This record gives sequence, C-alpha cells and structure tokens, in this order.
Amino acid sequence: MLELLSPQEGDKVLDVGCGSGWTTALLANLVGKTGKVFGVEIIPELVAFGRKNLAKYDFPNAKIIQAGAELGLPSEAPFARILVSAATEKIPEALLNQLKAPGVMVLPVKDVIVQIKKDATGEISKKEFPGFVFVPLR
Repeated sequence: MLELLSPQEGDKVLDVGCGSGWTTALLANLVGKTGKVFGVEIIPELVAFGRKNLAKYDFPNAKIIQAGAELGLPSEAPFARILVSAATEKIPEALLNQLKAPGVMVLPVKDVIVQIKKDATGEISKKEFPGFVFVPLR
C-alpha cells in the first residue's frame, strides 16, 4: 500500500486508522524532515499506544490524533497523500475532498485495494487491486 501511495520528500500525509503508529512512523521517515504526517485513530487505547511508539523514536514531523466526528482531518487538509487502513463500502467523499490536487489516496474498498489519483485539475483516476480483507472503517 505504501508503494502505491508513493509518498515523496516534503509531502503532507494523512494516515487514517493508524493503530499502533507503525505506518505513521514509516511515512514520517519517507517524507523526511520537510514533510508532515498526521495519524488519525478512533480507538483511544491505540491512540495512546501509537503516541508512545512515536515518542520512542525521533519523528518530530509526525503526530497521532484522536479521531473526531468527521472522517479524516479536515482542519489540516489538503493532503498530498492519504492512506486508509480500514475497509470502506465506497470511496468516502470526505476524504476525496481532503486530497490535494495533485495527490494520491490508497484505501481498501470492500475486498479491493484502490489507488486514487487526483491530477492538478482535480480529475480522478482509479486502479483496483483485488483480493484483500481489512477491518471495517468506523
């Protein structure tokens, strides 16, 4: 999924369903010191666990936030890259609206990983990679 996301040095990234902070840390390393990564998690115990994990290492460009009522993190949008680690029934419009143009979002939709690219004009293209199972997005 990270390869499909293709994060670049300096990107601002949203990591939805960041759990333990593992992907948040990987993304922080990939975007470098000039990039930023915002991990969002709905389960309070995982938020605390993920924050402790990030604190063990030097990732000043990453933080984990308790998910609120809105999907994603509209207050920090737009994002050059969005990674979602929980399955949705359909592509969430709220996250598409938070994706920068140009930008890339990778997420599981039902049992398919979908790579969404938004070009500089806002035009959307999709590629599907079937055969995966994820927990549902809440």
